[in-house]
Amino acid sequence: MKFLEYTNLDRLNVFLGHLNLGERTIKGCLEAYSCKHAGSDKRLSLSLENEMLDYLGKSSDTDSSSPVDLLLSRSSRKALIYLVLTLYQMYPDYDFSAVKAHQFFSEESWDTFKQIFNNYMFEASKEWTEKNEDGSLLEVIYKALDEVVKLAECEIYVYNPNPNADPFLEEGAIWSFCFLFYNRKLKRVAGFRFCCTSNLASDAFLTDSPPYGEDEEIFADMDM
Repeated sequence: MKFLEYTNLDRLNVFLGHLNLGERTIKGCLEAYSCKHAGSDKRLSLSLENEMLDYLGKSSDTDSSSPVDLLLSRSSRKALIYLVLTLYQMYPDYDFSAVKAHQFFSEESWDTFKQIFNNYMFEASKEWTEKNEDGSLLEVIYKALDEVVKLAECEIYVYNPNPNADPFLEEGAIWSFCFLFYNRKLKRVAGFRFCCTSNLASDAFLTDSPPYGEDEEIFADMDM
């Protein structure tokens, strides 16, 4: 996957990088990738494909919770591989399983994304409107994404894993979302992750941490 640079995405990332709202902080990041293989992508793609084929071979037709039907389609498997490769780019230190990831992906519409965005990002949108005069935050995000992936031609996915295995959750996380916008024709994926963390939880974490000097005293008494 090749990272694509877009000025309009960079501008939004500057605003969403660390938006302090008092008791809460909102963070967001928009990234765009070409689906052309780069680096270890080819090897990883083959590994993910084999993982899905192995899963298909072991799955039972009577297993109603199985994603077999969708994985039977080569085009669907290819799309899933691109989505997982995008997650690897966004979080290179996390090991994503293609089959498990499939179970956590759900296809959504722009209206669903818009509703979630308006419900959870209304404070960020208010801050944007006070500082910018070229439209609402959602309108600017729409234009930026449309420039990259042509939203009218996109498949929109939300990645919603088990909270115990969510790479997007941070210390003091209140909520977190990750949307992926995939254009098959252009072979591009745009990712938008945004989350909210509690500043109170972060402050408590810092308060509970021992001062540097105390660490020195602890280690001074240890036989190394």
